[in-house]
Amino acid sequence: MTETLQFTRQLSDHRVSAEQRAAILADPGFGNYFTDHTAVVDYKVDAAGIGGWSNARVEPYGPILMDPAAAVLHYGQEIFEGMKAYRHADGSVWTFRPEANAVRFNKSAVRLALPELPEGVFVDSLRELVAVDKDWIPSGDGAALYLRPFMIATEAFLGVRPAREVSYRVIASPAGNYFGGELKPVPIWLSTRYARAGHGGTGEAKCGGNYAASLAAQLEAEAHGCKQVLFLDPTNDNAVEELGGMNIFFVFADGTLVTPELNGNILHGVTRSSIIQLAKDRGLQVQERKITIDEWREGIAGGRIAEVFACGTAAVITPIGELKTEDGSMVSPPLGADAVCMSIRRQLLGIQTGVEEDIHGWLTRLA
Repeated sequence: MTETLQFTRQLSDHRVSAEQRAAILADPGFGNYFTDHTAVVDYKVDAAGIGGWSNARVEPYGPILMDPAAAVLHYGQEIFEGMKAYRHADGSVWTFRPEANAVRFNKSAVRLALPELPEGVFVDSLRELVAVDKDWIPSGDGAALYLRPFMIATEAFLGVRPAREVSYRVIASPAGNYFGGELKPVPIWLSTRYARAGHGGTGEAKCGGNYAASLAAQLEAEAHGCKQVLFLDPTNDNAVEELGGMNIFFVFADGTLVTPELNGNILHGVTRSSIIQLAKDRGLQVQERKITIDEWREGIAGGRIAEVFACGTAAVITPIGELKTEDGSMVSPPLGADAVCMSIRRQLLGIQTGVEEDIHGWLTRLA
C-alpha cells in the first residue's frame, strides 16, 4: 500500500510564545505538551460499499468535534503508533524506521476491523506535520519530538459492526527522558492478578484497550514504588510476556540475549527488532524463546543472568534493577561499565541522532 494523497495546510498562529516554547523545551517531560498542528486524513464508505481516504490536511491543533454516538466511544475501535523525530547536528530532522511502524499500524487496523492506511500516506503525514512544527523539537541527550499517529472510528452508530467513517490523525509532543531525570535502573512490579492479553486477543495490536487493561495492574505497581508492571502468561508456565508498555530482554552471563518469542500476545516492537539486529551485528547470540519467571529467578540467584532491560520507542532502553513481587524481590546485578544494554542503547540513540552510521538504512528524513 504505497499510494499517496496531497496534503493541504491550514496553518495557525503559535499557541504559545517563543519564550514559553523555549521554557517547555528545556524540560518537556513526556506527553505533557503538544505542538501547534495536527495532520488529519478522513475515511468513509460510500453508498456502494466502497471505502476511500480523502481530505489529507494539516490543521491547527485543537479539540476533536465528535458525535456522542461515535463508535470509538462505545466499542473501542482505535489504534495508534509511536515514534520520534530527532534533529541532527546539521539541523535536518529524521525519524527511525517509520515504514516498520506503518506496517504494524496496518496489522493493528486489520485486527480492529479498521481500514488500512497506505504506507506512503502514513510517512507523508509525519513529514507534513514536522515541516510546520519543527520548532518544537527539543535538544539535549535523548530528547526528541514524539509523534503519535492514531486512528479512531467516528461514525455515529450504535450497532456492533465495523465503523464506516474513520479519522486518521497525527499529533506531536516534545519529549525528554520517559522516566524522568538521570537514566538509572528502575524497579518493576510483577502482576499475578491481571493478564495483559489472552491467546487470540489483541495483544499484538497497538490499541488503546490493551493499555487500558494494564492500568489496574499499573496502580498496583505504583503502590509498591514501581513505574512499570510485568505481565506473565499463566496458561504457559508463567512465561514472561512484556511490560505494560515495553518489551523485555535478558542478557545472560555468556553474552546471549534472550527475549520472549512473539506468540500473538506480545507487541511486535520496532525497538525490539532493532536491538535484535544490532546484537547480531556484534556477533551476539539472540534467542527468541519462552522464558519463565522461575528461570528468571534461578538465573539471578545462580549468576547466569547478568542484565535485564526493557525497551520501547518512548524509553528506548531502560535497565531493570529489581522485580518486586508479592513473595519478595529479585535484584539484578549492578551494571558494569561494559554493560551490553547500555552499549546497545548508545549505539541505537547514536543512529537515531545521526552520530552513528546507519548501515541498515533505518532513518527517514522528515525536514
